[in-house]
Parts: sequence; structure tokens; C-alpha cells
Amino acid sequence: MSSRKRKVVSNGNGRGRDPQRTRASILQAATEEFSRRGLGGARVDAIAERAGANKRMLYHYFGNKEELFLAVMENTYAHIRSREEALHLDDLPPAQAMRRLVRFTFRYFVSNPHFIALLNSENLHRARHIRQSPRVKAINSPLIAALGRVLRRGRTAGLFRSGVDPLQLYLSIAGVCYFYFSNIHTLSTIFDRNLLAREALAARERHVVDVILGYLRPLNGAGGR
Repeated sequence: MSSRKRKVVSNGNGRGRDPQRTRASILQAATEEFSRRGLGGARVDAIAERAGANKRMLYHYFGNKEELFLAVMENTYAHIRSREEALHLDDLPPAQAMRRLVRFTFRYFVSNPHFIALLNSENLHRARHIRQSPRVKAINSPLIAALGRVLRRGRTAGLFRSGVDPLQLYLSIAGVCYFYFSNIHTLSTIFDRNLLAREALAARERHVVDVILGYLRPLNGAGGR
């Protein structure tokens, strides 16, 4: 056998499988199960069945249910951060870069509802799992650094106000997007409006962009405070 071929192991069902593929399948299945049922309601049997593996393989790769949940959270954060990196904010004019980031954040939540569900679940556990991860801070730090560079360029060009903390700004961007989707069902009910309709989503996206760019506008038309 060629040394370039990946090692293939049995998944316990009589079929050979690439370990990387098996691990990825388990992660995908676990993401779906945890986002639907939360950590407490998720079943390892269901995850293994959905992944086409078995519990022995799941435990081999991830140890136990709690460690699998942590792997899902790490993978979830890595996914959104990699998409943000692909925005190439440093290559854009400051205002355009900021609009792109805000629009991306909103649209990411539209396209990845599991992200909201997983964050809700981990917050119920007071970040018990990601607190154990040495990867999470490293995954998230580059975004704040990139946002800081955009703010500095915008301030130098007289487009943005001074004194904006990039972390506080990102919390505001994420917050105005997150609240809409984490409460979409109750908000749609109490206001008797389908807030997931295409027109409603487009209107909300425009509003969020206007809110963030409006905040960044220099006070009294000047670049400083």
C-alpha cells in the first residue's frame, strides 16, 4: 500500500473509513443533535447513527459526550472566524470593511441557525466547556485585532470617531444580530409579524448596518471626541 494513502480503520459496521472523514462525520452529526436538543437532551446513540459510525468510534475520537460537545463548540467558533478572515477586511476601505463585517455577521446567523442554538446551550452551562479550551481565545483574538486595524484606518481618514474599543464594537455588532435570531419566535408572535420573511430580514439587516455605521460617525462632524 502506498505510504501516501491515509490509514483506514473499521467503523464497527464492517466498512472501512478514513479516520478524518469519520471524525468530521461525527462532528457534523453532533452539531445537528446538540443544536436541536441541547447538551442534556442529545443522545450519543443518535449522533453515532447519524454519522454512520458507532459509539465505540465516537468515544475513540472524542472521549465522552462532554468532550464531544466541546469539540463541536471549538469547531463552530473556528468556522465563523475562518469565514470572517475570508472577508479580507484589511484590503477594504474602512467604511466598506465595516459594512461587510456587519452584513456578514447578520447573514451568517440567517444561514447557520445552529450557531445560535449552540451558544444558547453553552450559556446555560455558564461557558463550562469552552472555558476548558485553550483554542477558543486563540480562535477569536485575530478578529478583534483586525477590527482594531479597521477602526484606526477609519479614524485616521476622519471617517470614524475616536475612542472606540474594538471588543465593545464587536459585542454590539454580534449583540444586535444575535438578539434578533435568539428571540425570533417570541418576537414574531408578540408583534404578529413573520420576522423570518425575506422582506423582514432585509429590513433588519439594513437597520443593523445603519446603527453600527451611525455610531461610528465622528461626533460633530469631526474625527475626534
